[in-house]
Amino acid sequence: MISVQSCILCGSENLKLFDQREFKGYKVTNWLCQRCGLVTLSPRFSDEELAEFYSAEYRQIYQGSQEPTAKDLEVQRGRAKHLAGLAREALPQCATHLDIGCSAGLLIQAIAQIYSCTNTGVEPGDAYRNYCIRQGLTVYPNLETLKVKHRDKFDLITMSHILEHISDPVGYLIMLRTELLNSNGILLIEVPNLYGHNCFEIAHNYSFSPCTLKQTLQKAGFAVEQMKQHCLPRKTPRLLYLTAIARPLSNPSTAYCVRRNYPWLVHLQREAGLKGISVRELLQKRTQKSIERLFNGGSN
Repeated sequence: MISVQSCILCGSENLKLFDQREFKGYKVTNWLCQRCGLVTLSPRFSDEELAEFYSAEYRQIYQGSQEPTAKDLEVQRGRAKHLAGLAREALPQCATHLDIGCSAGLLIQAIAQIYSCTNTGVEPGDAYRNYCIRQGLTVYPNLETLKVKHRDKFDLITMSHILEHISDPVGYLIMLRTELLNSNGILLIEVPNLYGHNCFEIAHNYSFSPCTLKQTLQKAGFAVEQMKQHCLPRKTPRLLYLTAIARPLSNPSTAYCVRRNYPWLVHLQREAGLKGISVRELLQKRTQKSIERLFNGGSN
């Protein structure tokens, strides 16, 4: 386990204890950045420990089986239908698609029904990757292998419930923008919504609000075109998820102001409402009206 000393988004070391609980035998402690509002897990797995956790324990702990279950496939099918519909609205044509963390491959299959395109997946879990391969899908165990095998860039990159697991989301998104995404392509991301989802888990390094997800994408050089709060495919009034559609900026280095005291840091808007709120109060604010009041100017 490693300890996080500063916020990955704004660099502040002013982190306040936000939530502490047990999750499936693990002690999970999250900290709130007092400058920008990003919620960070600490202590947490190192990258090496996390890779081992995903390969050996993740599926077993979360769903009681390394193999895809009927319940998991049902949820994935509904989620894939929703995300594929958003992709179709944002991107009229697509020749190449990459789904990172493709799980059982249902989003790949949903995208394939919309576009006549080449579809590729990345899935670290052996059982799920083998399940995809048995369906005739092209799926690699990691991005390193993908880069060796696939030299072309992608028109569409999807990441459904993956970014919250990444140790350095800004650096990861920069890598996607510069190495894997076409300049006129789109990035489609979905994560749990801090303001609607009880998302404090041992594998979730970060808990994003609409504000912090948007600014993470912006800091990585993306322009956010859409940010949706929703519950799909579940039927509940709670806004469980955040889905963002973003495009790479042509010149991201000139897109933001720089703080005078932090010449390396892009200018970040502080999220209102989080500093003085408890996690219990936060998770009780389920309605759209309550959520919008917590942001500077609301969220789109």
